[in-house]
Amino acid sequence: MPSLQLGRVLRYCLLSSSSSSSWLIRPNTFSSRLATTYFPKFQFLSRPFSSQEPQSQDPDPVALSISTELLQSSNTDTLSVSERLHLNFSHITPTSSLILQTLNLSPDAGRTVLGFHHWLVSSADFKHTDDTLSFFIDYFGRRKDFKATDEILAAGKGVAGDRTLESVIDRLVRAGRPTQVVGFFERMEREYGFKRDKNSLKMVVEKLCENGYANYAEKMVKNLANEIFPDEVICDLLIKGCCVDGKLEEAKRLAGEMYRGGFEIGIMSYNAILDCVCKLCRQKDPFRLQSEAEKVLVDMETDGVPRNVETFNVLISNLCKLRKTEDAMNLFYRMGEWGCHPNETTFLVLIRSLYQAARVAEGDEMIDRMKSAGYGEKLDKKAYYGFLKILCGIERLEHAMTVFKKMKDDGCEAGIKTYDLLMGKWCSLKRIDKANALFNEALKNGVPVTPKEYRVDPRFLKKPKADEKKEKKRETLPEKMARKRRRLKQIRLSFVKKPQKRRAI
Repeated sequence: MPSLQLGRVLRYCLLSSSSSSSWLIRPNTFSSRLATTYFPKFQFLSRPFSSQEPQSQDPDPVALSISTELLQSSNTDTLSVSERLHLNFSHITPTSSLILQTLNLSPDAGRTVLGFHHWLVSSADFKHTDDTLSFFIDYFGRRKDFKATDEILAAGKGVAGDRTLESVIDRLVRAGRPTQVVGFFERMEREYGFKRDKNSLKMVVEKLCENGYANYAEKMVKNLANEIFPDEVICDLLIKGCCVDGKLEEAKRLAGEMYRGGFEIGIMSYNAILDCVCKLCRQKDPFRLQSEAEKVLVDMETDGVPRNVETFNVLISNLCKLRKTEDAMNLFYRMGEWGCHPNETTFLVLIRSLYQAARVAEGDEMIDRMKSAGYGEKLDKKAYYGFLKILCGIERLEHAMTVFKKMKDDGCEAGIKTYDLLMGKWCSLKRIDKANALFNEALKNGVPVTPKEYRVDPRFLKKPKADEKKEKKRETLPEKMARKRRRLKQIRLSFVKKPQKRRAI
């Protein structure tokens, strides 16, 4: 059997080497005549958002072989799959990393993965943990196959912990099944061995409120009040959930019930109400935003709740969305009056707003201030890509190149998205020399670029020459008579004496 596995590994290595050799990139240069429509094209693979190409790591050959077996056996019975895995991989000791890689490589295997799970359970060298069970829950949750999820949970009773519970609740909520979440919480201790305590209730309430199901969370908390009495954190989560849905009156009602029940309204609730008020004002009447926000701030001071940096972030971000950059900057300079100091969110919001307002010098100054405040590590590739996108949108290409240089000086390596953005914008302005320089730089840095077409801005296209004067068409008799009548009328009116202007006495 080991020889069979070795043969598969060798075939995989040969295939991977041949495929990688076919991806070799030949350095290309573009003439100014062709680059207006032909330029690097990038291969976008499935990966997390980043302006840098992630370093490609070869998957484990064993995980790849198991994944191939699962994909080939997608139409067979799960029992035969587990027997086949026992036959071919009996010498393999499963690990959590091997399981995760195998599941990631088998997105289309479907319920065949249950056979993989049965093989793991029957293996003498492997015992499920909370993490490995959560891998299977996430896999079937992405496919919305919750019957398979129940089977996994039933087999892992006594092993499943907080990580698995969080995965189950998260997948149910994201699938739009809040009723099943409430039912699952009722029976999870009896059927699956999970603990029903205040921490698990907080987690369920938080997931429901974050995804817009605050009414379900409120009903569940009220029904369980005799068993698990809610605390201030749960009440704050309920108020925040109503604000996420835009239900301001519901949030105020919950805040009143919370106050009458002896709880103090915390800063998280006030910040959520403030954000909801600002969003509603932006949608209905932007001119009332400052006055309505001032009312919430006065209520905070009346109740003795001090402002924090999140309070200022809510106000500054909503002002920036209304393009009131000057008001946001004034609020930024007044943060010290309440003993608050800006964090990375404050700086990033203001930098983007300043660039959108074409105040590029102040935006650069804010970047320097952010670094001096100790948040320089937050200026990552994603943040710089956002700055470059804004600058390209307002056609400040020269300044975008300055920010691009600053990005490289800070140690952020540009990826295919960044080069694609800059080269596409230079090509749209018919600056082929700049685009070629970026293309050569990308090749030098090992960024995989291939030719791609870019559209030139119509303002920079050559206008077609005006056609020669068209020959006059022969006039018809009615047209000729009408022209003569107009001319005779002009001649008659030319002999009429015009009235003299009266002189002022």
